Amino acid sequence: MNKVWLCLLWVFWHSQAYAHGDDEIFSHFKAERLEYEGNQDLHLFKWDVQHWIGNDDHKLWLKTEGDYSGDQDIFGRADLQMLYSRNVDTFWDFQIGARRAFEPERTFDAVIGFQGLAPYFIEVDSAMFITDTGNVLGRLSLGYELLLTQRLILAPRFEVNVAASDLEIRGVKAGVTELEAGMRLRYEIEREFAPYIGFDYVEEESLREHHHSLRGVVGMRIWY
Repeated sequence: MNKVWLCLLWVFWHSQAYAHGDDEIFSHFKAERLEYEGNQDLHLFKWDVQHWIGNDDHKLWLKTEGDYSGDQDIFGRADLQMLYSRNVDTFWDFQIGARRAFEPERTFDAVIGFQGLAPYFIEVDSAMFITDTGNVLGRLSLGYELLLTQRLILAPRFEVNVAASDLEIRGVKAGVTELEAGMRLRYEIEREFAPYIGFDYVEEESLREHHHSLRGVVGMRIWY
């Protein structure tokens, strides 16, 4: 695993060597979701955090996403991705790298994906995960921002996780394994800091059970 991380770092810095000498290196951190999500039966703390460093053409990305159940004192899902990103078109990057999942099982996957801005300003983050046994999983996230005022923003969000085949070791069933659709209303105290409220409708499908629920959300969005 360490060799893969080092290889990604080498690819990134090697690409920088061929960049123009006046290309400045930038970095950007964004905690898109730091939130409590729950209902009368469920209490979760969730995060969705991304950080990149690079220039317009080449970037190194770190992404982490997951949830923690406070009442059960367990992590439901937690993973970390390290990706090399190459700009391939206006507003679009091709990404390749690796994902380390820590929960529910410790696994290691290759990642191929695209991230960018679709027509009508829809934010897209897509990834295909290839396991060490050749199984394929996928994740697609879509987001949109509607400005109600200069500070008040309504942000619908949709995410779906899929699997090409059953994965016994992960308890994953072929097809749609998780679907999440929701809405968040945030108030930008500053552009870099915005508390929000909202809701999510979540469906989860595994080899052992099926769940669906409506959950309230309160959290904050931070970037710099």
